[in-house]
Amino acid sequence: MSTIAYGIKNCDTIKKMKKWLDEQGIEYRFHDYRVDGLDRNLLETFEAELGWEALLNKRGTTFRQLSDEQKNTLNRDSALTLMLEQPAMIKRPLLVHNQSYHLGFKPDQYQAIFA
Repeated sequence: MSTIAYGIKNCDTIKKMKKWLDEQGIEYRFHDYRVDGLDRNLLETFEAELGWEALLNKRGTTFRQLSDEQKNTLNRDSALTLMLEQPAMIKRPLLVHNQSYHLGFKPDQYQAIFA
């Protein structure tokens, strides 16, 4: 079994997810985009599994700071480029468990994933 959680360590949702996984005794590896990096191949793997629209965090400050033109002309390529330049624009956490991809964290969701 392999479990990798991707995100940014100072994100509140990441902290909640890590606490939940630790309390459940679930082994995982945490990959911090800012520390461990993010390359286009990895991002394209995520996009192939989840779609760029699902990956893009439109609720975060980084996205909200984009110009209206950038927001209105988003497509797969421009979104991937933005996410590579600013990984905070990727919805968090992104969990890969047994080759299955999941976005976000809710205890009930994780309970089902690890059941």
